[in-house]
Amino acid sequence: MSKSDAGKERRVLDIYTELMNGKVISKAEMADKYGVDIRSIQRDLADIRSFIQESTIETGVENDLVYDAKAKGFRLEQTNHMKFTNDEVLAICKILLDSRAFRKDDMMLILDKLLDCCVPKKNQKMVNDLISNEKFHYIPPQHNKHFLGNMWNLGQAINESFLVEYDYMGFEGHSEKHRTLEPLAIMFSDYYFYLVGNLHNFDKKSFKNPDDMNPTIYRIDKIKNLKITDEHFKLPYSTRFEAGEFRKRIQFMFGGKLRRIKFEYSGKSVEAVLDRLPTAKIIEEKDGVYTIQAEVFGDGIDMWLRSQGKYVSLLSNS
Repeated sequence: MSKSDAGKERRVLDIYTELMNGKVISKAEMADKYGVDIRSIQRDLADIRSFIQESTIETGVENDLVYDAKAKGFRLEQTNHMKFTNDEVLAICKILLDSRAFRKDDMMLILDKLLDCCVPKKNQKMVNDLISNEKFHYIPPQHNKHFLGNMWNLGQAINESFLVEYDYMGFEGHSEKHRTLEPLAIMFSDYYFYLVGNLHNFDKKSFKNPDDMNPTIYRIDKIKNLKITDEHFKLPYSTRFEAGEFRKRIQFMFGGKLRRIKFEYSGKSVEAVLDRLPTAKIIEEKDGVYTIQAEVFGDGIDMWLRSQGKYVSLLSNS
């Protein structure tokens, strides 16, 4: 290796090290520091950019050499910290499979895209092997419908505050009902995605609780003939819908009024109860029996309480 080649190699390594340390590189300053012309530094930066691109193909870690006009120099834009790690992608894949939320073809497509976009090529086979058995034995929901398009359209309607119209048949109905809704949020629970919203100009006399002012809930996969209207709706800021607060109190996706319940729990895992009911608080514990209070929407809580058998005893319900 000639002296000039060795000098260039050392110079490139020094510049790359400074870039990796977050420094902004000025071509003029580097040329002056190493006693070369600006074109030499330009070629050095081109070599570094080429190395970064080749490294991205091999490792899947995406960095880029960019010019920062404000700082008047080149810097390394490290995007790898914004990407999912292998273990994070594996966890997401496991959660998706366990959700059983999609048709099998939709689920496989989502998983393949997730692996292809977020996992380095050299690790894709290992992650895929870890979920291959669950993929093979995956059981889709019974409705077996494509609904992602409808869900995206509903999301846009929520974002733009457009009224939506659709046909819907609930669990207790024998014929489809036409609904006009002020869409407020999309939620997921126990295998299904739901649309939450306020019925628009609708008389609730036929409802179990006609005076109930809380939002109604519809399974998105059961929505037919969806139409996003061009009519806007407005909600006063003081009565705005807060999906996070609503989600804490409705784990079972059955509509109804806000209820405050108190019960005793004597099972083995009170943590599971607290996780299931985010608003739950332990107000007393004695000899392994916990007295718990919680706020919940709707009647779904009744089914859950019954499912706990002898381990739960309802004390009050208001």
